[in-house]
Amino acid sequence: MEWLTVLSLIFIGLAILLVEIIFVPGSTVVGLIGLVLMVIGVALSFRYFGAPLGWATTGGTAAVTGLVVYFAFKANMWGVFTLKTTISSKVNEGEAAGLQPGVEGITLSALRPVGRAEVDKKTYEVRTMGNYLEPGTKIRVLQIQANQIIVEPLT
Repeated sequence: MEWLTVLSLIFIGLAILLVEIIFVPGSTVVGLIGLVLMVIGVALSFRYFGAPLGWATTGGTAAVTGLVVYFAFKANMWGVFTLKTTISSKVNEGEAAGLQPGVEGITLSALRPVGRAEVDKKTYEVRTMGNYLEPGTKIRVLQIQANQIIVEPLT
């Protein structure tokens, strides 16, 4: 019964440690729980079976943990969970070159405070100064900053 307790704690701790690495990397809480369970399992082996078997359990636990982590990385098990695509699109970069402050347009979507608007027969992502505007509202370009087109509603 003692071996079952010791091995259960060690293998459950190892499984929780792998869950930390695969599913919740960076949280460290889950990994620490797994590590604590493994240490408790090893400590119980010292208590139940004495120093020689306790040290053997420690060495075996370290070796199994190292092998599992090594083969998990070597087999690229994490490849299933990684992002393989990149976003190459840009927002308004270079598009606002022909726009000037004072040009009028109409909102295509709600501006809360960012949304889409048609200005000079082109669609842009625009921003208000904090106002919420409904679709179909007439607007005027106030200023053009780095990659932002600031607009105001026409009154």
